[in-house]
Amino acid sequence: MALRIVHYNDPVLRKKGEPVKVFDTSLALLSEQMLATMHTAAGIGLAAQQIGKALQFCVMDLRTTDRDFTWELDGAKPPLELFMPLAMANPAITILPSDKTVYEEGCLSFPDIRGDVIRPDAIRVTYQDLQGTPHTLACNGLLARCIQHEVDHLNGTLFIDRMEKKVRSGIEKEIKELAKKTREESEASDASTP
Repeated sequence: MALRIVHYNDPVLRKKGEPVKVFDTSLALLSEQMLATMHTAAGIGLAAQQIGKALQFCVMDLRTTDRDFTWELDGAKPPLELFMPLAMANPAITILPSDKTVYEEGCLSFPDIRGDVIRPDAIRVTYQDLQGTPHTLACNGLLARCIQHEVDHLNGTLFIDRMEKKVRSGIEKEIKELAKKTREESEASDASTP
């Protein structure tokens, strides 16, 4: 079942997520629902904040993207299909020595809004899977960028916060229109609640 994706200016997008402490069937169900939501919206990553939950939890699936990235999971290089789709609880990123790269990012909480974001190309992330088992994933390219984007969400940071001023100013009109639409939808929803 696909969930409703929260759009920009909803306060939950600015909330730092609570750590995941319980690894049970409800977390597995949340992961399934988030992946279905992400796939329905044609995204490659989705954070809990984007479905209205301030939780240190995100999902991603890069199986259909160009594999212009490398990875090492727990010291090995398994096929991507063995660990994707990927659910991450309580992820923590360490930036590895690498060049910074520019890439035009989008975000499911910002429909049809895209802009260049500069990020480090290589990272290491420690996280727990749906059973609570710890893992370490070192990666670069689009996979590293996707993880950085989602982990930013878990800490209340949005991709527009990472844009250079000139890039953001080029899409400021669309951002303001989206913020207004989100506010109006929230007010209409509040008015219809008894």
